Order: sequence, then C-alpha cells, then structure tokens
Amino acid sequence: MERDCRRRGSAWPCAVVLLLIGTSALATPTTQIVIPATDIQKFGTVHIHLDGYVRVGDEPDGTRKPPILVLGPTVGILPWSFLQAEVGFDVILQGDGTYDREPFYFHGKLAVPEDAMFKWSPALAVGGYNIGTRWTGASRTDQNIVYGLIARTVPYLGRLTFGYYGARKDIFVDENGHCANHGFLASWDRTISELTDKLWVAIDFQSGHSALGSLNVGVAYQITPAFGVLVGFDHYLYPAVGGRDTVTLQLDIVPGAR
Repeated sequence: MERDCRRRGSAWPCAVVLLLIGTSALATPTTQIVIPATDIQKFGTVHIHLDGYVRVGDEPDGTRKPPILVLGPTVGILPWSFLQAEVGFDVILQGDGTYDREPFYFHGKLAVPEDAMFKWSPALAVGGYNIGTRWTGASRTDQNIVYGLIARTVPYLGRLTFGYYGARKDIFVDENGHCANHGFLASWDRTISELTDKLWVAIDFQSGHSALGSLNVGVAYQITPAFGVLVGFDHYLYPAVGGRDTVTLQLDIVPGAR
C-alpha cells in the first residue's frame, strides 16, 4: 500500500534511517494519548507536560532501548472562541547520542471547536509536530509531521475523531526501506461522568508501516485543576520499526489553574 520513496538500488540509506527512527518519540501538541486532538489550550494558558515511555521487553536482538522522556510547554495564543491556536516545543531525550545533541522539537495547531460554525458542526484542526532543528547525516530530527482532524462528541457515546497525516518520506520508512510516511488517525475518548468528571478514558490509532504505526489505550485522572496524570499502553503495529511496546506515564501541569 505504501509507495517506495527511494530507488530499490539505494535501500541501504533507508535502513540507516530505520535504525535511528526506531527510537523516536512524539513532540506533543494537545493530544489524546499519542495522536493529536482537536483540543486547544485556552488563550494565555501555559500547559506543561512530562511524558515518559518505557519498553515492556527486550528487542529481538536482545538489547533494551532506554526510556524516552518528553518535557515541554504548550501555550494558547488566540483569544477568539471560534478560532483557536496553540504553539509549543519539547525537549525529547531518547538515550541516543545523535538525537540528544539537538533535542528541541516544535509544534503548532489551529482549530475550530465544535458548534462554532453551526449547531452540531464538528471540530476541525490542522497542525504540525516533531519539527526539529538538526541534520544528522542519514536522517533528520525534523520529521515535519503535518495532520488534519475532524471530531464530534456524540451524547452518551463520547467523542469520535478521524484524520490523516503525512511526514518526511526519507525518514518514515518500513523495514525494507520503502516509504511509509502517511496514514490515518482515529480515536475515541470519553469523560466517565457517571463516576466523576475527573476520570477520562481513550483509545487512539495511527496507521502507517513505520515507527508511527500504533494502537494506544489510556486512562487519565484530573487530581486537581492544575495537575493531572495519564497511564497508557502503546502497541506498535510493526515492531521491526516501532520496537517493543511501551507503557507511558504522562503528567500534565497548568500553573495557576483553579
């Protein structure tokens, strides 16, 4: 299904990229568990997140990849209710000397919330993330992932989100060095208000025969207005490029929230 991004005679550069990108994490705009959400930080709000990803087992060659840590702020920058935007950056530490020399990745998002255009209109969002700064020879840390999303909350069922993404074709490749730089996004999330408005659950999915392809589940709890925690599990669809599955712990802090 994926088109070849290189001539078959030059697959070895793709293989080098494959080894590097297998440890890459996601710079995080406002997300579900892994994929972006149509949510936006409110104007003037500073949201700080600390995300960790730990492998549940050794790789097929017997090695174990180090945990990945992601830390950064996201800030709401538009004051309007009908059109909203956020920008931010992350410091991503992967235990990889090449990537960790330039650990800064940037992200931004523009969104229209539900009901903004007309009653029952869906939320819409476009954005980009993992926008990096460093040329690393066979690869780039600037993965330049862009996406579009549409979402709607259905009474009792929860919110359904669908979208599509594309990224740098010379970075996101499958185990054979063929281009795998685009795919579908989908998620379901719901606040379990029958128990408490502080409890939230989600499932999200990202297709693609690359390190991005994954199915993720998570549960979050808003301990205080200023502090929340999410615990999740990430199953990588293609372990040869995505590596072993991970457990994720994500902490969300909004200073001054009441």
